[in-house]
Amino acid sequence: MTEILLPQLGETVSEGTITRWFKQPGEQVAQDEPLYEVSTDKVDTEVPAPVAGVVSEILVAEGETVEVGTLLAQLEAADGAASAAVPEGEDRDGQEGDDASASGEDGGEGTAGDDGAASGEGTASRDGSAGNEMVSASEPIAVSSAAESPGSSESPSAEAQTSDELADTASVQSPKSDASQTDSQRMSPVVRRLLHKNGIDPASINGTGPKGRVTRKDAEAAVRKVRSASEGAVKKAATVSSTGRPSPATISPGAAGGMPQPSERSSFSSQSSRSVPSGSAETIPLSRIRKATAEHMVRSKATSPHVLTAVEVDFEEVEKARRAHRDEWKAEEGFSLTYLPFIARAVCDALDEYPHINATVAGEELIVHHSVNLAVAVDLDFQGLIAPVVHGAENLRLRAIARQVVDLAKRARGKQLRPEEVAGGTFTITNPGQWGTMMQFPIINQPQVAILSTDGIKRKPVVVSDSYGGESIAIHSVGVLALAWDHRAFDGAYVAAFLDALRGIIETRDWEAELA
Repeated sequence: MTEILLPQLGETVSEGTITRWFKQPGEQVAQDEPLYEVSTDKVDTEVPAPVAGVVSEILVAEGETVEVGTLLAQLEAADGAASAAVPEGEDRDGQEGDDASASGEDGGEGTAGDDGAASGEGTASRDGSAGNEMVSASEPIAVSSAAESPGSSESPSAEAQTSDELADTASVQSPKSDASQTDSQRMSPVVRRLLHKNGIDPASINGTGPKGRVTRKDAEAAVRKVRSASEGAVKKAATVSSTGRPSPATISPGAAGGMPQPSERSSFSSQSSRSVPSGSAETIPLSRIRKATAEHMVRSKATSPHVLTAVEVDFEEVEKARRAHRDEWKAEEGFSLTYLPFIARAVCDALDEYPHINATVAGEELIVHHSVNLAVAVDLDFQGLIAPVVHGAENLRLRAIARQVVDLAKRARGKQLRPEEVAGGTFTITNPGQWGTMMQFPIINQPQVAILSTDGIKRKPVVVSDSYGGESIAIHSVGVLALAWDHRAFDGAYVAAFLDALRGIIETRDWEAELA
C-alpha cells in the first residue's frame, strides 16, 4: 500500500487546501498522472501519483486544509511498487488529516504584490498580463514564531488569521469538544468555522466524507438550505403585505440568514447563481486569493516607504525591430513578439549597473543579489495574479527570456507550476500596458525593494534631432516606465540614474542584432 502524503511545496509553506481529486476510490491512476490539486499561499498545483495503482481510500476531502505531511489517500500500488515514504524532513507522528491548521480559509493563494499586469502590449493571449493585485512569487510567509522572516513586525498568527477568527477557532477546537466528537462529527477547522458562523449544529448534518465526515461541500449545502428557508419566509411575508408590494426586506440578497462562504476557487468577478433585483446591492464574499492579496498589500505598504519615479521612453528602435521580425518570430516561436522581452532584457543590463535595485531587505540588512531572478506577473482570468520567476535572467538573451515567460504564464494558468518556479524572485515586472494605461503606481513585492510597471505604448509626435542638430517632428512609439521603490534601501538619485540607464538601453541598443 502506498501512502499519499501532502508534500512540502516550498520552504515556508506549512499547509495546503485540497481543491480537487482527479481520481476516486476504485479508479486506476498511472504513475505521474495528476492525482489531486492543492492550493497553498504560493501556488495552485496538480500533484502527480508517485506510482501506478488503484486508489483504495481518500482521507482528506476536497476543500479541506491540512498540514504538510498529512496522509491524504492510499494507493494499492501496481507491480509491487514501493510505498511512498514520509516527505524528507517531515514527521507524520501525531498528525491527522481530520484536524487541519486553523488558518485554512485565510491562507490565501498568494502574497503581496501590485495592481498591474505583466504582458507586452498587444499580446493576443495576454501571456504575463495582470489585473489588480499581484500574487507574490518570493515573499516569505512566517509559519511559526521561530521561523518568522527577518524584519517582519507581524506575528505568524496575525498573518494567518484575524483576532475574530482566532477566537472562533478557539471556541470550536477546545479539548472538550474534540474529546466528545464522534467520527461523523470530525471536520476541518474551515468547515467548523463556517458552520459556527452560520449557527448550524454540526450534529445535524449527515457527512458524505470518509467515515461520515462533514466536508466543505456538506457545510455549504447546509448553509444554503438555511438561507433559502429564511428567504422563503421573508418572501412569504412580503406576499401578504397589506400594501400589496414587496417588503423592503426582500430587496437585499444577503438580508436574511448568513451569506454562504464561497468555494476556494470562487472570485469577486463570479456571477451570482440567481438573478438580483434591479437597483439592489449584492454581497459577494471575498475569495481566498482576494483576502490574501489584501493582507499582503496592506503589509507591504506598512513595511516599505513607497516612492514612485517614472520616465518616458521612446520605443521606436524596439518597434522597428518588432515590425521587421514579428511574422518570422510568430512562425518560429508560435507566440507574438511583444515589448515585454525587450524591456526585461534591458532591465537585466541596467540592474548590473545599479545592483542595489536587485535586492531584498532582511531586518536591518540589504541583501544585494548578483543574479537576476525576474518575477513577471501573470493574470489568472481576473481571479488573481501569480508571479512566476525566470531564474538567472541576466544570462539569457531576448529570445530565451520570451520563451520562458510565455511557458511560465501558460503553465501558471494550467496549474502546472512547480513550487521553485514561484520562489526566489529578486525584481518584479508588471505591465498594465495592454489596457492603455498612462502610468501606474505598483505596490512592492516584499521583500524586494522595487517593482517596475510598464504602461501603454502609443504612437505620439516627438521632437527628433538630425546629425546636424536640426530638429523636426516625427511619430514614434512612446511609453512610460514607472518604478515603485523602497526608500529604506536607497535614495531618489540612485533610482533616477537606474531609470536613465534603462531608458538609454531601450532607446539605443541594436535590437536587430539581438533578434538575429
